[in-house]
Amino acid sequence: MKEGPDIARIAALIGDPARANILSALMSGKALTATELANEAGVTVQTASAHLAKLEAGGLTSVRKAGRHRYVSLSGPEVAAVLEALMGLAAGQGHLRTYTGPRDVALREARVCYNHLAGARGIAMYDSMTVQGYLTEQNDTVVLSASGAKFVTAFGVDLAALERARAPVCRTCLDWSARRTHLAGGLGRAMLVQMEALGWAARESGSRVVRFTRQGSVAFEAQFAINA
Repeated sequence: MKEGPDIARIAALIGDPARANILSALMSGKALTATELANEAGVTVQTASAHLAKLEAGGLTSVRKAGRHRYVSLSGPEVAAVLEALMGLAAGQGHLRTYTGPRDVALREARVCYNHLAGARGIAMYDSMTVQGYLTEQNDTVVLSASGAKFVTAFGVDLAALERARAPVCRTCLDWSARRTHLAGGLGRAMLVQMEALGWAARESGSRVVRFTRQGSVAFEAQFAINA
């Protein structure tokens, strides 16, 4: 007897190479047009539109209209978490892209994972906040401690606004490049936004790469040092 959710349908949607490229492009957290996504997928706009219709019907993407334009984004953080986990599984099994370039190193160092910081920087931040007791892991979930609340507030995060929002304050996400945990949820997003506001880092146009300035790197390493 077949029981439980139908994972085959979702897997089939993700498994098509063009749709996989489209979904990977949307991991930047930005909403993109069909033309932009067609370029990412290496297909015509007409073909991309057909793929996008299937992804929307499957609940993996959502569409927002602005005037004559239609902007596509991932439907939520759950989709991003599944994609990041699949990237980690593929990397772990040696299924890497044939062509690599300078950005591959940069992506592993620091990148956007939907709306939060991933890569070595994201892992370092999570590890530091855990070692210092700001984050505690309880029953497969991560919780912000009282000292953590003081820390993120001092860092410039509006914690009260995060707690009023519908999204979880803290979530964990498995990093594909190192297969270790980084911080997601409302707090993960807010920490990245604040780093950008402080001038520590900026997102590279047309990529998921996050570039830290020299001063930003020094500040990051001082703020998120692990004191053994």
